[in-house]
Formats: sequence, structure tokens, C-alpha cells
Amino acid sequence: MEMKAIMQHVDHTLLKPFAAWTEIQALCEEAIAYGAASVCVPPCYIKRIHDNYGERLKICTVVGFPLGYSTAEAKTAETRQAIADGASEIDMVINIAAVKNGDWHYVTEEIRALRQAAGNHILKVIVETCYLTEEEKIAACKAVTDAGADYIKTSTGFGTAGASLDDIRLFRAHIGENIRIKAAGGIRTREAMEAFLEAGCDRIGSSSAAALMKEANEKHN
Repeated sequence: MEMKAIMQHVDHTLLKPFAAWTEIQALCEEAIAYGAASVCVPPCYIKRIHDNYGERLKICTVVGFPLGYSTAEAKTAETRQAIADGASEIDMVINIAAVKNGDWHYVTEEIRALRQAAGNHILKVIVETCYLTEEEKIAACKAVTDAGADYIKTSTGFGTAGASLDDIRLFRAHIGENIRIKAAGGIRTREAMEAFLEAGCDRIGSSSAAALMKEANEKHN
């Protein structure tokens, strides 16, 4: 698969807490130039990006990030503010403490509340697979499906491990037919991106794709 085709599935990501505006600008310019699906950025930059780039690119942001244990009400407020500022996609982190307590009703209803707050905007649900048992991953698939989210997403990139192909296959077997998959965390090579797409992912979160695209262009020229 050519990098140009891969880039159409990439959320070009910069979520470091010390990311400066000049770095965010570079991210946006790369996303536009290389045809990324979106930029995934800290909430504090959404409005500035929207004011500077308008409809030239889709803005994805994170909610309850990276730990997930803020309240459902706080996450709902974050979601509404992000959309008001110009975000078109929301990547929320589930309450992992609720998972460990076996409170799947809370997990499902929190996702459902953010689904309502997001309206017709894309909602992706980060389940942070590195902290979950296989049984919990399967239950997370059900919660995401029942709550009507658009995507289940593997990882924040801030946990103890990132995406794995085994988890993608597990998701594929247990999510509803309308739920798509986003892999994120540690995906840094063209070969890895291709493998995740072939395994059933629709999106990939990565900070490395633009550099790979540039390298591919230089080789081609």
C-alpha cells in the first residue's frame, strides 16, 4: 500500500503537553499537504487551528485524556466546548476505574452521554487496552457498540503499551457491525500501518506518518 493511501486513514497526532503553536502549525500544514484524515491535537489549540485553517482539515481532539477518570459531567462539558471551538472528531477515554469495578453500566452510559453531546460529530472511544484483561476488552466492545459510538480505539499512547494486532482481531470479532476501529500507540513504520489497516482498522493515530510520507516522496523523486 502506498503511503498516500495510508495517509487517508491517519489522524496526524501531536498530544505532547509541551507542544508549541509552531509545532501545531507544522502538523496542520503536513496534514493538509499529505491528505491526512485529521489532525489530533490538545483541546487548547482547537479554536486557533479552526480560525487559521477553517475547513481545510478536520480537527480531532481528546477528552478525559489521558487517564479517563474525570467525571462523565466533566467529559461532557469538554466535548461540548471542543465542538463549539471547531472540533469535528472526539476521542474520549473511558473510565478505567469503572471497568476495574465491573461497573459496565457506568461505562456504557458515560459513552452514551458523550455520544449525545457530540451530536453528528465522530466519537471514538479509547479503551486503553494495556490495562484491560481479555474479558474486559470484550466487554468494552459491547459497551462501545451499545452506546452508539463510531469507533473503538486501542490506546492513548500514554499507557504502558500501545496497539497490538491481536487486540484489533479481538475487536473485530466482538464489536457491532457499524463500529470502526482506530489503532494508536507505538505505530511508527509504514509496514506497521499497513498491517493494522489490513487487520481491520479504519484509522491510525500516529505522529510518524508525515515523516514517512516525506521519505517516500524523496525516494520517488
